[in-house]
Amino acid sequence: MPARNIEVFGVPKALLGMVHVGALPGTPLSDGRSVADISREAVAEAELLIRNGFDGVVLENMHDVPYLKREVGPEIVAGMTAVGAAVAERVTGKSEAVLGIQILAGANRAALAVAHAIGANFIRAEGFIYSAIADEGLLETADAGPLLRYRKMIGADRVKILCDIKKKHSSHAITADVDLAETARAAEFFGTDGIIVTGTATGMPTKVDDVRSVRAATKLPLAIGSGGTPDNIRETFEYADAVIVGSWYKQDGDWNNPPDEARVRELVNAANRARL
Repeated sequence: MPARNIEVFGVPKALLGMVHVGALPGTPLSDGRSVADISREAVAEAELLIRNGFDGVVLENMHDVPYLKREVGPEIVAGMTAVGAAVAERVTGKSEAVLGIQILAGANRAALAVAHAIGANFIRAEGFIYSAIADEGLLETADAGPLLRYRKMIGADRVKILCDIKKKHSSHAITADVDLAETARAAEFFGTDGIIVTGTATGMPTKVDDVRSVRAATKLPLAIGSGGTPDNIRETFEYADAVIVGSWYKQDGDWNNPPDEARVRELVNAANRARL
């Protein structure tokens, strides 16, 4: 198990930063900035995180709200490829840091294509197994079958797939009779390379009991995907192999704000103490 964890996350207990890429051209919140300007901003944040001791970054088009479901358009794929290539060249390619890609909402094949093109380590996938009602609408078709076939078709087997189970910002009433542990086992059976457990929304803490139950259900690499803080990282690392943080290290702990370097250092120090 440790070898698989290191293959995905780079280190046995990883601290990863979720870099929220600025609103891309064509999306409602776009302010007219060029993709080059957006790339420079993402590179600066990724450099700050890695320089201060984060083990990797994940790029996500969080500012493209409201999100399209599954099919996001070539302009988003092109934009994320340009941003990702800049981060890979300027930051992760010059270090041991890992790089992940997520494209909202549930645009897993697009994310995989981007990750393959820029040499990223993994993607974060939504809707991999089971159906759910997300704020983008009904994710009625589980993506595991199409996504794994697409990965094989484009020769991207090197890119790992980490799937959210009972993903945030969603209703899981349809699958209420399938608990989190069984969902994790189903994801493993369907071929995911790792599992992500989250709270109910961005920045909301992930319940330690949920992480514990998933850890007991599978030996796959396991990450928490929301709510990581200096106060809970030690307890989280008892069960999880990685913590993905995109809110706490920002100014006022708000994902929508720029990073606060003092908070970045505080989080890294807490992670380092937890790993002793």
